[in-house]
Amino acid sequence: MPETFLSRAGWRDATRTDLAGDASGRRYTRLLRGTESAVLMESPDAAIGPFLTVSAHFDDLGLSVPRIIASSEPQGLILMEDLGDDTFARVIAADPAAETTLGEAVIQCVATWQAAKVPAWAAAYDAEAMTAALEPAWTHAAQPAGPTEECGRLFRTLLEEHGGDEVVLVHRDFQAVNLVWMPGRQDARRVGLLDFQDALAGHPAYDLASYLQDARRDVSPETEAWMLDRFCTVTGRDRDAFGGAYALQSLQRNVRILGLFARLAERGRTGYLAHVPRVRGYVERSLRHPAAAPLADPLRACLAGQVAA
Repeated sequence: MPETFLSRAGWRDATRTDLAGDASGRRYTRLLRGTESAVLMESPDAAIGPFLTVSAHFDDLGLSVPRIIASSEPQGLILMEDLGDDTFARVIAADPAAETTLGEAVIQCVATWQAAKVPAWAAAYDAEAMTAALEPAWTHAAQPAGPTEECGRLFRTLLEEHGGDEVVLVHRDFQAVNLVWMPGRQDARRVGLLDFQDALAGHPAYDLASYLQDARRDVSPETEAWMLDRFCTVTGRDRDAFGGAYALQSLQRNVRILGLFARLAERGRTGYLAHVPRVRGYVERSLRHPAAAPLADPLRACLAGQVAA
């Protein structure tokens, strides 16, 4: 525990409780000091500069991100505001009827940052980068003799074909466990944002795919369709064109996740395999869209028998 860092911030004597980490290796600790609380993030393997940069951008847009209390880039440490435990995943699990209210807040939040200019620091997550990002799937999840090169070529072609010209900031980990429900705030600020350090410049559909095809929870096709329709209405996008792009963005994301889960399992972190059947279901859902039809047979051949729990 970084005692000197906490001492300088005035939190060394706080009561400490470990919080769940994530696949990245970052560690989180809740600190309690009287009636106050904060969260310490320790990032021993990844620079914290991107977290601070994205946090400042979202804060400038008036969105809800944890206030930074103290940070040390050389040590990989951030002490930040504690947004609480009411993640969207937890709130919806306790009250499924809340899905609609929280969904509206999600749409407001995403629409807010997508309406802003993409920051210059955001690297491109375009068709080329997204195709390259599929490497874990081909290396760790695909059949040895599967047509991985064909799948890669098709992914790039289809992502370009359905990509359009619009580029927005993409959160990239926009899942229900990384969103905190804050009903005491207004409009888009009701969504507390976490784990946004991997943000890039990409397609407007990507973060909706993250939220609506979440590896950790079931989202019905009806909820998915309603939110896509609502998002297109609010943002003035063409539903048919957006639907094709969404199917391919979702497909790329979930195929990549299968590869990441398989790689983690090879390293002994097998807990993520419990989510594989759900992710495979999302892959099949995307493959049923006409925009993804050219990928259906070769991708199924690649992923046949892919490891599951």
